[in-house]
Amino acid sequence: MFARSAARALQPSARLFSSSASRNFKVAVLGAGGGIGQPLSLLLKNDPLVTSLSLYDIRGAPGVAADVGHVDTPSEVCSFGHIMSEVNGYAADQLDQALEGVKVVVIPAGVPRKPGMTRDDLFNTNASIVRDLASAVARVSPEAHILVISNPVNSTVPIVAATLEKAGVFNPARLFGVTTLDVVRASRFLAGVTGTQPSECNVTVVGGHSGPTIVPLLSQLSHGKSIAGEKYDALVHRIQFGGDEVVKAKDGAGSATLSMAYAGAKFANSLLRGLNGEKGVVTPTFVKSPLFADQGIDFFASNVELGVDGVEKIHPIGEISAEEKKLLDACLPELKKNIEKGKAFVA
Repeated sequence: MFARSAARALQPSARLFSSSASRNFKVAVLGAGGGIGQPLSLLLKNDPLVTSLSLYDIRGAPGVAADVGHVDTPSEVCSFGHIMSEVNGYAADQLDQALEGVKVVVIPAGVPRKPGMTRDDLFNTNASIVRDLASAVARVSPEAHILVISNPVNSTVPIVAATLEKAGVFNPARLFGVTTLDVVRASRFLAGVTGTQPSECNVTVVGGHSGPTIVPLLSQLSHGKSIAGEKYDALVHRIQFGGDEVVKAKDGAGSATLSMAYAGAKFANSLLRGLNGEKGVVTPTFVKSPLFADQGIDFFASNVELGVDGVEKIHPIGEISAEEKKLLDACLPELKKNIEKGKAFVA
């Protein structure tokens, strides 16, 4: 009995990975040696849509590639035969080689949060890292889809956009801020409060990816509508500041790395499924958006339909409750400030 249970536990999640691959994709992880990059690389190696995995970091990436490369995930079958999922590691001076021929670039590079730090405290270090990586993508793989995990996402995504614009290669359909961890947390925490399964609590989270800019639309689910009063306030606060829980629990040893790697792999798989031609792939992500552009907020997370060219359709936020309207009113000025900070860094 234990053996059967263990075998099931080791199978890729049906919700996380699609196995009906007709195309194959080369994916690069920039920052593969870090706390997010290592488990993210492992999860991407387990994604059947990833044919080639290109791992880069200023230190440790060749070792991560050698380690991950031993994982016995199945080969892909193409019209010309069998191809094993390929893993290559690249050292600090091999960034251009790491990006050659890449379809999707995932960027978890940067320093993690420590106790007492906000995401904005990370800005000065991570902003420079992300700008330089974006410059390399613009130069080597200008048509790649870029997934930004490095915090503060509300600012780093505009930094990438401005860097690509300067290089004359910015395509808003190909740039994504990964806010999936907010969705994962919201679903997990709501399920815990209501005694249901996370699969029954697929919460749409809009806005941005830090503290008060995170707006969970609980009212759009039957399970979420039942939460009110102090229980509602506590749930929203936990969704918005769930990262602080992890930072505190790790006692100075890091931030949310494993859950972020899971969320990053989950979003990457959604994008790959869309690129692969699957219809109806919709998930929240932080993109260049018209929803609040008239207020000077040109990046916003909402449900986005993903397709063969990246962003296919940006969905409106829909009907929201009075409580969610208050959350949104608090989100927008903070989000605007974060976006402007990112743009100013590249100006």
